[in-house]
Amino acid sequence: MEIDIYADVVCPWCWIGLRRLEEALGSYDGEVTVRHRPFQLDPSPVAAPVPLLDALAAKFGGPERAQQMAAQVTEIGASVGLELNFSRAIAANTFEAHRLIDWATERCRGTETVNALHKAHFTDGVDIGDRKALAEIAAGVGLDGAEARRFLDSDEGIATLDAELTEARQLGIASVPTFVFAGKYAVSGAQEPATLLAALTEVAEREAADS
Repeated sequence: MEIDIYADVVCPWCWIGLRRLEEALGSYDGEVTVRHRPFQLDPSPVAAPVPLLDALAAKFGGPERAQQMAAQVTEIGASVGLELNFSRAIAANTFEAHRLIDWATERCRGTETVNALHKAHFTDGVDIGDRKALAEIAAGVGLDGAEARRFLDSDEGIATLDAELTEARQLGIASVPTFVFAGKYAVSGAQEPATLLAALTEVAEREAADS
C-alpha cells in the first residue's frame, strides 16, 4: 500500500503525526511505501531569521497565546519521544526544505530527511530556510552535502515542486498532516497510532476485496 503524507516541516503536528504513523507501521504486517508530499503552511518569504515564538505571537494573538500553544504541543511531542524547543526555533519559509526532501527521496532518504528537518527546526534551532544549513542536514542523513548544495543553488526541481504544491491545493488539502492511503482514503490530523493502524487495516481489506 502507498501512503502519501502531505505535511510541512515547520508543523509540529506533522512531526508528531509522522512519529505516530511510524509506531502504527511497527504493528502492521503489510507492505507499505511512504511518500512525502509537500505543503506549505505559509508560503510567504521570510526576509530575515525571526524567532518562531515571535512569529506565532504576531499570527495568533500575542505572546501569551503563542506560549500556551507551544506548551501544549511540546507536552504532546514529548509523549511520543520528540523534543520541541519553541524558544530556540526560527521561523522559516520551507520551499527549499521541500526541494531537499524531493531530492533526498530520489536517493531513498526521504523519511530520514524529513525527520532530520523537523529535528533541526524544532529541537536544534536551525534556520531551515538557509541552503547551507540544508546541505548540512543532508550530510547528516548520509547524503552528499556538497551535491545537495549544488542542487539547491540550481533551478533543478523548482518547477516540479511548484506543480506538487499546486496539486495539493487542487486535491483540497487544507490542513496538515493529511495521510492518503492507497490514493483514495484520506485521514487528517496527527491521529493516534491505533487510529492510523485501524485505517491501514480497513483500507487493506477494501483494496483486497476490490482486486
